[in-house]
Amino acid sequence: MNEITYTTKARYFTHGDLNKASHLLFVLHGYGQLAQFFIRKFDHIDPNKYYIVAPEGPHRFYQKGSAGRVGASWMTKENREQDIENYISYLTAIYNHITAEKEFNSKRLLGFSQGGATASRWHGSGKVEFDEFILWAAVFPPDMPLNYQKSFSKSKNHFVFGNNDEFYSLDKAKEHLAEIKSLGLIFDFHNFEGNHDIHKETVSKLLND
Repeated sequence: MNEITYTTKARYFTHGDLNKASHLLFVLHGYGQLAQFFIRKFDHIDPNKYYIVAPEGPHRFYQKGSAGRVGASWMTKENREQDIENYISYLTAIYNHITAEKEFNSKRLLGFSQGGATASRWHGSGKVEFDEFILWAAVFPPDMPLNYQKSFSKSKNHFVFGNNDEFYSLDKAKEHLAEIKSLGLIFDFHNFEGNHDIHKETVSKLLND
């Protein structure tokens, strides 16, 4: 196998007034979603208080056949280590660009479903700093880099699941929380009446606490 490094472009979407907002929130979408639609799940958040950034997974694909609705993915099992390295570089570039323009009173990171594992690896890389981390309807990746605990020890961490999640039962979610805590990480558990999706009332509560 051969490799080459090259320069590319990637898009991301935002919600809020960068000049007025005093808090930064990164939101990473799940498998098969697009950032331009995922960010709408946060349109109830005060745009004068929060500047919300929704990057998009670098792998876009047709969800059925060779035409129609398009989704995006953060990675697959193929050449996964390179994909992880690439999306960490991409996300860090956005973070550095935005934080170079303005200082924020707080910086938060939310990862939903597949985006939760992505957010975990990014936060754990130590290349960025977040005050709060929200793992939403996602599995904490078992193959984190060395010394990742340092990043999570500096942030307030949340683990969020819906009682009617189609992919994980509430009991399974609590088992996974126990596994996370066995790694020496502190996560507060939050559950809501809903399925595998973003629950706006829970988002508001987490951001306003």
